[in-house]
Amino acid sequence: MDYRQYRYRDDHFAIKKAPTNVDLGLSTDELKKRVRECTKQLSDLQKILYAQRTYGVIIVLQAMDAAGKDSMIAHVFSGVNPVGVKVANFKQPNSTEILHDYLWRINQQLLERGQIGIFNRSYYEDVLIARVHPEILVSEHLPNIEKVKDIKESFYADRYQDLRDYEAYLTRNGFKILKIFLHVSKEEQGARFAARIEIPDKNWKFSAADIRERQYWDAYEKAIQATATKDSPWYVIPSDDKWSSRYIVANALVDQISHLPLAYPLVTKDKKKELKDALKELKKE
Repeated sequence: MDYRQYRYRDDHFAIKKAPTNVDLGLSTDELKKRVRECTKQLSDLQKILYAQRTYGVIIVLQAMDAAGKDSMIAHVFSGVNPVGVKVANFKQPNSTEILHDYLWRINQQLLERGQIGIFNRSYYEDVLIARVHPEILVSEHLPNIEKVKDIKESFYADRYQDLRDYEAYLTRNGFKILKIFLHVSKEEQGARFAARIEIPDKNWKFSAADIRERQYWDAYEKAIQATATKDSPWYVIPSDDKWSSRYIVANALVDQISHLPLAYPLVTKDKKKELKDALKELKKE
């Protein structure tokens, strides 16, 4: 399985042409086994990442509702040391965040080098939700935007440029960015919504607003087209089958992080002597 077939690095992405289902030729049990193997590898890579403190990894996780973001995080990172993993969730900006530039709240959640950061939704919400609900932008008191009609396509073009520049900036500062879109079909999403309504234990997951958001797939297409670059591509993962999507994502993460120049810090002669002396002291006790 080559996860790179789901990679987009230019503006040719068409959401209707991207697959939502894939047959990897593996049983569910085999997929679960392989995800566990990838999780073990991620754990080992995270230990080196944390010891070296030169690079950080930012996973941008975007999806339509019910695509499986939360369960993806739970299963793929189940065996990774929590000290080295940070999860941040981004929803509609609150009253404090609105008073700042729109990337301010993102900077508050940036991880340290040596950690893996997961943005469960991300700075892309500011070019996705804004298209769905442009009235949000009016409430943010932005220059030259007093009503919805003031929001032109050039506004989004500028924000796409902001995001490309932001990602380039983070990359130059040692952060590997992996942008993942879990792509679920409308049919499968509808079935998952129905389950949330029909199964009492899942009722808490459902909001009537989720149904109204189903018509806005084009916002994702435009965002991916505008921000998929050679250095910061998008991975659009078929997600109708959750275990297949988990394995593809886990495999991609292991491979991408493995390509970072990771190594445990070298121990100097002075440090070795210090450790040797400490060992002698311990043996005297």
